[in-house]
Amino acid sequence: MTHKKKWLVFAPSGLMVIGFGTCLVQWATALKQEGAPTAQWVGAGTVALGVFNAGICLFGRGVAESVLYQIREKDTPAQQGN
Repeated sequence: MTHKKKWLVFAPSGLMVIGFGTCLVQWATALKQEGAPTAQWVGAGTVALGVFNAGICLFGRGVAESVLYQIREKDTPAQQGN
């Protein structure tokens, strides 16, 4: 898979997972406000933060792949000109 394809997969996927993790954080907050048992909302919040952080990692990987793609594209015309 090329850097461009990885970038086009990881960046949008990361944004979607970040959004899903944010929704889960709100859900865990609602559980706490509704008076759910501590173990329930703490567990939900832990999972939510894990999903949110996974989204950040995916998006970060997308940014890295974008940089690698841009570097390769920058080097390619210079090599062809020689």
